[in-house]
Amino acid sequence: MSSIKPRCKWCTSSALYIKYHDEEWGVPNYENQHLFEMLNLEGAQAGLSWITVLNKREHYRKVFDGFDPKKMAKYDQKKIDELLADPGIIRNKLKVKAFITNAQLYLNMVENGEDFSEYLWSFVDGKPIINKFEKLEDAVATTEISDAMSKSLKKKGFKFIGSTICYAFMQACGMVNDHTTDCFRYQQLK
Repeated sequence: MSSIKPRCKWCTSSALYIKYHDEEWGVPNYENQHLFEMLNLEGAQAGLSWITVLNKREHYRKVFDGFDPKKMAKYDQKKIDELLADPGIIRNKLKVKAFITNAQLYLNMVENGEDFSEYLWSFVDGKPIINKFEKLEDAVATTEISDAMSKSLKKKGFKFIGSTICYAFMQACGMVNDHTTDCFRYQQLK
């Protein structure tokens, strides 16, 4: 009898991808700093594959001070130049500046008494949406909810948060369970 677990087909290309799929993707996470990190990393993915970002995630955490919004919000041109010269991250000026802008906006929300997690989770009424995709091809890239999240975040001034990015973020942070129904994680997270 085989001990290989049935998984979503998208994650089988590397051990890192499998670990991310098995332990993190689709797991409901309500922690503010993690949500902030993931929203930015999903934005860094724009135009690229998630595995590209995932391979660089630990380095991102190092050079972006653990995604501490208080530190990131104060980054000056010298720090931006250092980041843009760092081959360990995606060296896109707009994406790097978006991280800083997003940190400043995150802090504005906190200062105004808004909880980042509650705000984001409010789009799904605080609990995960359980989808029933039998195969990867059935999955969607956007929904009315990701459209609304994107529109709301843009209104606040956040950057690199289009609807597709928002939906990928929702998948990553467990706001939706998009594991295929044959994946061992689908039932565990249902």
